Amino acid sequence: MKFGIRRPSLKRSLAARTSVKRMVKQSFGLKAPRGMGWVTDPKRAAYNRVYDRTTVSFWSLLKRLFGGR
Repeated sequence: MKFGIRRPSLKRSLAARTSVKRMVKQSFGLKAPRGMGWVTDPKRAAYNRVYDRTTVSFWSLLKRLFGGR
């Protein structure tokens, strides 16, 4: 498990936003409602919750430094 600041990857960020799989899910409404991760995949949901609480985004640190909302 990682602790501290996450290193941003522009390649992964761009790939996630432009993937065909994401476009199909969005257009057909195949997404589960928020909070349903515990039902669909509890192991991943638990990991994501711990990861989110133990790491900090590089971009959120920049926003705090320069007064962004």
